[in-house]
Amino acid sequence: MRWWILSLLFLSTVINYLDRMVLSVLIPVIRDEFHFDESVYGNITAAFQVAYTAGALICGYLLDTMGTKIGMALTVGIWSLATMLHASVGSPLQLGIWRGWLGLAESGNFPGATKAAAEWFPPQERAFAVGVFNAGINIAAIIGPPAFIAIQQAYGWRACFLVTGALGFVWLAAWLLFYHSPEKGVTAELDRRVSLRDILAYRQAWGFALAKFLTDPVWWFFLFWLPLYFHDVRKFDMRQLAWALPVVYLIADVGAVSGGWFSGYLIRRGWPRGRARKTAMLICALIMPVAALGVLARDSTTAVLLFSLATFAHQAWMTNLFTTAADVFPKEAVGRVLGLGGCLGGFGGVMFSALIPGHVIGRIGYTPLFLVMSCLYMVAMFLFHILMRDLTPVRFESTASTER
Repeated sequence: MRWWILSLLFLSTVINYLDRMVLSVLIPVIRDEFHFDESVYGNITAAFQVAYTAGALICGYLLDTMGTKIGMALTVGIWSLATMLHASVGSPLQLGIWRGWLGLAESGNFPGATKAAAEWFPPQERAFAVGVFNAGINIAAIIGPPAFIAIQQAYGWRACFLVTGALGFVWLAAWLLFYHSPEKGVTAELDRRVSLRDILAYRQAWGFALAKFLTDPVWWFFLFWLPLYFHDVRKFDMRQLAWALPVVYLIADVGAVSGGWFSGYLIRRGWPRGRARKTAMLICALIMPVAALGVLARDSTTAVLLFSLATFAHQAWMTNLFTTAADVFPKEAVGRVLGLGGCLGGFGGVMFSALIPGHVIGRIGYTPLFLVMSCLYMVAMFLFHILMRDLTPVRFESTASTER
């Protein structure tokens, strides 16, 4: 049954990213229709990010109090409706409004999916499970661009939002029909005891959240701005985008799964869990500055391959980072911890992948942004190591037995 559950989590992630990336793929067409520049696009993406930041805390709370099944169902239903309403917009302002609603609800997918993985998979398999559903990001990025461009050329860009939004409601029916928790009886008393305020007292929670704050924006930057970079700087047309973006995210897909497999392999070989996760993450942090040199490559094919290496490293990093929350915290608190991380990651995204790029790309170009953000992983690795230490599980039963 757990593999069926994992399949549903994988599909929810595919749909989640299909919905959020429609705009970035079709932005050259939409921008021409509404006649706005990079700063307006930056504000539109900021609307998504601000709402995502707020929604991460809200959704984490809902998942821990309402349960995984109802919490996931609620978030998927809201974001699917918001996606379909993108088709009704008549101005950049309206587009920003529905992007906000989309971000608010979509922030629940990764806390919900990780919480479900923690419920269904033991520690030595958990990173692999997270890697599998995390690979849905890149499957969406592989199939999305060519599909969106084909639909846009046949029926117009608004049809893309209708199709992807409808997929969410199909998934919702399957989720409500099949999902159940493997264990019953998480008591209301324990739910009351583990609050966000309790979690904020633990340095481990801050280690996870600060790592998200520093590295989430890099992924958002690739997602929102890489299509425009290829279009405006590398002079790719829509057909070239239809092959370049799938290549970048196909290789990222390998990173998502192999990153989880690698740390799990080390654990099976007898490595301590903390050492195994950190080793995998350190390798990824070292790869990122090398991969960012794609922005300096003269040949466009070389640039695409180096950016692919960057997305590979990021997804392997993120698979292990997500898993550490489930490694360290009990399942009753995983939703809130991931919500805290999602909140700080979203806040970082507002600054580093929305507002700053929107206002500085026109002045200084893309190169400084790619190079600076690739170095954030080493800073995140240092803070993560100091605050998370050896990833010893924390307990909330009593202050005496809990490492702070």
